[in-house]
Parts: sequence; structure tokens; C-alpha cells
Amino acid sequence: MSEAPGEKAIKAQPPAVPNAAEAKRYAGSKLKYYSEPVGVGAELDRVMIQQFHKDTGIEVTIIPRPKDATETYSVYQRLFQAQSGDIDVMMLDVIWPGAFAPNLVDLSEKLGEAAKQHIESIVQNNTVDGKLVAMPWFTDFGLLYYRTDLLEKYGYQKPPETWDELEQMAKKIQDGERAASPNFVGFVWQGKAYEGLTCNALEWIASHGGGAIIEEGKITVNNPEAQKALARARGWVGSISSAGVTSYEEEDARNTFQGGNAAFMRNWPYAYAAGNAERSPIKGKFAAGPLPHEPGQKSAGTIGGWQLAVSKFSPNKDAAIELVRYMTSPEAQRFRATAGSFLPTIRSVQQDAEVVKSLPFLASAKDIALVPRPSNSTGARYNEASIAFFQGVSQILQGKEPKAVLGQVEQRLTRALR
Repeated sequence: MSEAPGEKAIKAQPPAVPNAAEAKRYAGSKLKYYSEPVGVGAELDRVMIQQFHKDTGIEVTIIPRPKDATETYSVYQRLFQAQSGDIDVMMLDVIWPGAFAPNLVDLSEKLGEAAKQHIESIVQNNTVDGKLVAMPWFTDFGLLYYRTDLLEKYGYQKPPETWDELEQMAKKIQDGERAASPNFVGFVWQGKAYEGLTCNALEWIASHGGGAIIEEGKITVNNPEAQKALARARGWVGSISSAGVTSYEEEDARNTFQGGNAAFMRNWPYAYAAGNAERSPIKGKFAAGPLPHEPGQKSAGTIGGWQLAVSKFSPNKDAAIELVRYMTSPEAQRFRATAGSFLPTIRSVQQDAEVVKSLPFLASAKDIALVPRPSNSTGARYNEASIAFFQGVSQILQGKEPKAVLGQVEQRLTRALR
């Protein structure tokens, strides 16, 4: 396992709180913040919270949320059902504002003006029944990471464009590298039965021409292209990917790839800064770009990203709003982009010269078809729908036939849409 990232983040100086004088009115307030659990995001949270406390006098206890997004959702559900004051500020996945809106503070009055700087579609996503229930923090989409040094070593001029090319390259590099490194694998990704598998599988299906799993309120998951895509992924398990990939989350994949033990990886943009950290074994030896696709189709990247929100049950709402204001500010987004490769949700920050330099993969991102998760059509029942989908995909990865399993998923999704 490679060293956990964050070295760069710790050395970099987080920005001062822009409106510290105003926020000092709440000095002495105590907040609980459900934060990034691991990796460079956790390091950035740590140094930024220290800066926030120093500038404002507001104390913040960091509580790492579960690594698994599905588990995080369940934790929030329990806290909200209990109307608990033990959570003030929290990270929200891009698909959750609709489900949690009744439990969140309307930020329109205090942060509505600041929200105008952010990408309009994300602000709309976070606006429920006219209330701004969360502030955009960073956006995301799936990428293919590849070892440039190994592509060159094995005679490849460029990364794979199709899934067939990925399989051929991964197999050839894996076979060659295993002589010196018996645990080397061709391709790592997120195969555990959780939200990350929903994201991976949506990319596989869309890039095979199978569309989205729910389109215009109609369930379309069980189609020949989706079956083909999932059968293909099942074929990776135990061949170009280890059998253990079916238990992998983001950090498992990153640790394998960053440790020099994989040729290709599917992951989010955050892994870019981590891989280029000072003592990373692969620093300067990899690049990132669009995921492969079937001939005639487009590369697909599932839309991810996280927001920050304030609980309606927080005893310190005003201080909590000041923390959200700081963490989602242009200054903070620039810092997180350059130190941790988190994609800004503010257009002007995306175009900043230092940010562009830190995120070179953005240049090829225009070729990626961004795939939304079906949270709009499922609303508060999105989690139920996603669980039905990723559990089905997991069964296929374990060896079951795609057509039969997707038929069952279709039935479960029909119930979730009612």
C-alpha cells in the first residue's frame, strides 16, 4: 500500500476565512462536522478546519463519515429521525438533497448571493421546493487512470479507446509485470455492493449504448446492451482484475494503483493529486482521461460530487452556515482544486490558471458523456432504487446471468418508482 495522500495538502497553506470579522460574532460556538473519511479530502478538511477555528474562534469537531456512501446515508437517516443535535454540518452526495430536504436549513437568505457563482444546474439540484438546502462543494465524474510508463514499455502509443483495447492492453501488461510483481493486476475499479458500484455500472452500460437505467420515468435497465456490458465486467473478475475487486471501494482501488500494482484504474478526479504526491511511487508516471467505450458509442462518466448542508436540528445554525460559507468559497475551492484535484463548482475557479494546470484531464473531459444517476425520477426513494441496482450488478459479478438478474432488478425498480 502506498502512503496515504495529503502530503501536498498539509504543506499548502489553506486560505484565510474571507469574512472572518463577520463570523467572529459566533466565536465560542461548537460544531460537529461530518467530513471526508480518508485520503486527501480528509487532510484538506483537517487543515481548513484549523484555519477556520483560528480565524473565527468557532470550534469544529470533525466526525469522519463512513467511507461507504450508502452507509453514510443510513447514518444521516437515523440522526434526522431522532432529530439529533449531534450533527451541524454534513457532506451530501449530489443525489441526496431531495431526500433530506425536510431536515435541512434553507440557506437562501444567507448564502443565496454566493450560490450565484456556482454552476447553475448544481444549484438547481440543491434547491428543493424553492429552498436552497445545500451549497455546491465539488463536482465529479468517472475517469480512466493509466500508467504512461507501462503503456510505453509494452509498445502502446496511447490509452485504450474501446473496452476491447482496454482488455487487451491490461492482459498484456499484467502478464508482463507479474514476473517481477506477482500481485500486479491489469485493471482496478469499485466492485463492492454499494453506491460506487452503481456509478461504475452506469458508465459501463451507457458506454455500451444501453442508455440510463430509468429514462423519462420508464425503467429501461434490462436491455441487450446493458446485459452485454455487465457480462463483460463479470469477465474481468479473476482475469484482468483480482477476484477481490468485488470488495473494492475508491481507496482500495487507489491504493493498489498508486502502489504501482495496476496498469489501469477507474476512479474520481481526487486520485490525480494523490498519485502525484511527493512520495507516491507513480508520481509523474500516469495520466487520466475518458473511460473506454464500445465502437460507435461515447465515453461515459457518472456525475458525482458533494454538497455541504446544515441540519435543521443544529443548535448553532448561524455558526454552521459560516463554516459552509468558508468551505464552499472561491478561495476554498481553488485551494481544494490545486492541493487535492477536487473539481470546483464555480466557473471562474475552474478557469483559474493554477487550477487548469493542476487538473490537466479537464482538457479531454469535453469528450465524456456525463451520466446522471436516476435521483430525479426516484426522489426520496433513490437509495432504495440504487440498492436494487447495485445488488443486482453484484450478483452478476459473482457469476449470475445478466438477463435473469436484470429482470429482477427491473421488478424492484418498478416498486421503488410507485
